[in-house]
Amino acid sequence: AGVLTFGEFTLKSGRKAPYFINTGNYKTGEHIAKLGKFYAECIKENNVDADVYFGPAYKGIPLATAAAGALYNEYKIDKPYFFNRKEEKDHGADKGKFLGSTLKDGDRVVMIEDVTTSGKSMEETVPKVRGAASVEIIGLMVSLDRMEVGKGGVKCALEEVHDLYGFETNAIVTMEEVIEHLYNKEYKGEIIINDDLKKAIDAYYAQYGAK
Repeated sequence: AGVLTFGEFTLKSGRKAPYFINTGNYKTGEHIAKLGKFYAECIKENNVDADVYFGPAYKGIPLATAAAGALYNEYKIDKPYFFNRKEEKDHGADKGKFLGSTLKDGDRVVMIEDVTTSGKSMEETVPKVRGAASVEIIGLMVSLDRMEVGKGGVKCALEEVHDLYGFETNAIVTMEEVIEHLYNKEYKGEIIINDDLKKAIDAYYAQYGAK
C-alpha cells in the first residue's frame, strides 16, 4: 500500500531515517479489513480483555473501528468503541469531547494507535480518557513497533509508555521482523532491502535503536 518506503527522510523528531511509515496510505476496503483483522489477532493473542476500545483522532478512529469489527467477525467478541474530537462540540444531541460508546466508571479501555515513536500522543490522549470517567486503561495496541529510543534516549517508546502509564503495550509487528522479512528477498520482482540499504538501516539503529 506504500505505507513503508525507503530512502532518506527527515522525521518530525529531526532524525534522518532510511525509511518512512505513512499509515495514511491505508485507504481501501481491503486495506482496512486486513488491518482490522491483524489488530484483532494481536488483541486475542495477547489475551487483552477490554470493555471498550478507543481510537485517538484522527488516525486511530478507523483503526479502532476496524479492530472492533474484526473482533466480532473473527471471534464473536462484541465490544463497543469510541473516539475523541480534536475540538469539543457544544451543540446538538452528540455534543461533547467524544463520539461512540459512552464511558462508564470501571470500564477497562484499550487504545488503538498506528505507530508510536515518541509517546507524545499518549500525553494528549491518556488524560482525556481518564478524565471522562473512572476508567482503567489496560493496554495500547499499535501496528508497528519502530524499536527506536523514545524521549528518554534509552528505552523504546512503547516501553516508556508502559513505564510511565502502567499499562501493557503491544505491536502487530516490530521493525526488526519487517526487515528480516524483506532483506534480500524478492517482492513483486525486486529486492526491497539490499545490502546497501541494510547497512544504512543498521547504522540508523546503531544510533537510535532501543538498547
